[in-house]
Amino acid sequence: MTTATPDPGLTWSLRGKHPDDIQVVTGGLPAPGAEGKGVRVCVVDSGVERDHPAVGPVNSSWVVLKDDAGIRVAPTDTGDSCGHGTACAGIVRRVAPHCELHSVRVLGERFSGPGEVLLEGLRWAVRQGFDVVNLSLSTTRLRFAGELHALADEAYFNGTVIVASAHNTPVESFPWRFASVVSVGSHQEDDPDLHLYNPRPPVEFFAPGQNVEVAWLGGRTIRTSGNSFATPFVTGLCARILSEQPRMTPFQLKSALYLSAANVCDPSPADPSPADGRPVAAGHGR
Repeated sequence: MTTATPDPGLTWSLRGKHPDDIQVVTGGLPAPGAEGKGVRVCVVDSGVERDHPAVGPVNSSWVVLKDDAGIRVAPTDTGDSCGHGTACAGIVRRVAPHCELHSVRVLGERFSGPGEVLLEGLRWAVRQGFDVVNLSLSTTRLRFAGELHALADEAYFNGTVIVASAHNTPVESFPWRFASVVSVGSHQEDDPDLHLYNPRPPVEFFAPGQNVEVAWLGGRTIRTSGNSFATPFVTGLCARILSEQPRMTPFQLKSALYLSAANVCDPSPADPSPADGRPVAAGHGR
């Protein structure tokens, strides 16, 4: 995938053009029948177990290899090294059952891997032009922050949406901290289809991730908790929205996620504001 050449008439200023030249079609909230058809999702994780009943077909599987020859991405049929990627893929499939599902393995048997491998796997996924990349992992190593930041911006400006999991503990890690990705934490509500906007970022959205049933190795399912499992729910929502509005940009997609969040309210014009000046929330924006 090549980087698009910026239009100097639009990138830095609006010169030689007028508002009618840059009209944008609105819309894109997930419709009941939107199931991710035509959207390419890549799960950058520990791999995905093929033919798992909760996952279904995997369109392609890749692995990042690091050896004396350097770091490279190669096709693989080795499946999942620890179960984490299969869990994420199963959630994406539940939310967006008709999306294309691809896998890049960057984690090993101990649910971890080198930062260089993560960076290469994410870079490869972005430059393949996948519509949505699910990244239910992060690195605390500051030396990777700069390259990850540049890569997140590259994805953002070229139309690839990175949905990144916040760390489960209050530490600095990347790339979820960057504004160019969709960052996700978990909530503990019982509703398996509820997502919320966080009015106090850096985490932008909350989704089901506490005591959730997920696909696991050997065709099984288990119950587990973590921001890792809230993230693919939002990835699936992104796939559903893009199946209805395939030309939507990452910025527009974030807006659609915001507007469809259950806690985003629309004050009624007929309702008075309270004494302290805050608007009265009359309903949510679904």
